[in-house]
Amino acid sequence: MTVLILARDIDPSADAMVEAVQQRGTRVHRVNTGWFPARLGLAAELRGDRWCGHLTTPTRTIDLSEITGVYYRAPEAFRFPNEWEPQVRQHAFLEAKYGLGGVLASLPAIWVNHPSRLADAAYKPVQLATASRLGLCVPETALTNEPTSFTSFAVRGRTITKMLGNTSLTSDDTHSVAWTRVLDAADLDDLNGIESTVHLAQRWVPKRAEARVIAVGDTITTVRIEAGNAASHVDWRSDIGALHYELVTPPQRVADGVRALMRRFGLLYGALDFVITPEGQWVFLEINPGGQYGWLEAATGAAITGQLAELLTSDPTDHEEHHHVTA
Repeated sequence: MTVLILARDIDPSADAMVEAVQQRGTRVHRVNTGWFPARLGLAAELRGDRWCGHLTTPTRTIDLSEITGVYYRAPEAFRFPNEWEPQVRQHAFLEAKYGLGGVLASLPAIWVNHPSRLADAAYKPVQLATASRLGLCVPETALTNEPTSFTSFAVRGRTITKMLGNTSLTSDDTHSVAWTRVLDAADLDDLNGIESTVHLAQRWVPKRAEARVIAVGDTITTVRIEAGNAASHVDWRSDIGALHYELVTPPQRVADGVRALMRRFGLLYGALDFVITPEGQWVFLEINPGGQYGWLEAATGAAITGQLAELLTSDPTDHEEHHHVTA
């Protein structure tokens, strides 16, 4: 048995996973796909229904046939020389994506999580519709690039807006982060540019607290998050230092819905966010299939790294209903 960890060069959670897997007596290799092609090589041949061969780094050779678990931890994109023409770099990138990426994606291993499943689960509109279909409560939500439609939704009740994809934007030497915002009258008076792309508007859900549910296979760890100031009450990510944490047990209906959502998306790991209303209702906001958990583990003592290591070192055939090896 061998676990392959695909991660960036600097990643404390990946560091901890290497140690946790080794403690279970399983061989582990850590690779950053950003090393390709300068420091990462591939040689593979199709034998029957499986690609066999190896990956090579300056210090080791990794036998593809021995890989039984893959921890996909946001590795970096392939890097090609800057002096190459842009169209040449793009060509090389696509060949590497479908070649090296395709060989790895075909491995009949436990994937946490398979990149194809990550791609499927990345769409928030799909998340919300699927969660509702599976019995979870979701907020009223609108998606539009029409100013009149946006305004029509927003005037019917307190409304927030947030990003559908990446929350950060880097330009030249500046870096900005777009947190969830509660809209006010001034926002609705100036909707210039809204027609340029799709925007999400969502009804504000009254909060007693929030919860992050960490699902590892069928195991659920739930952390109640109490905001310590006004900013973190709107978006707890905006001020992590102002938060208070408590391990709790979610309502059974919520736990069942979480497990059903994970199975529907074919995920073995997910970080799901909920609002807990003053009446005690749990309202689903989103699932991040690559969401961070390290700071919650440190704050609460929850053994999430251990749960993931147990999963990655288990028998792949035990999880066939969750993982898929083709897109």
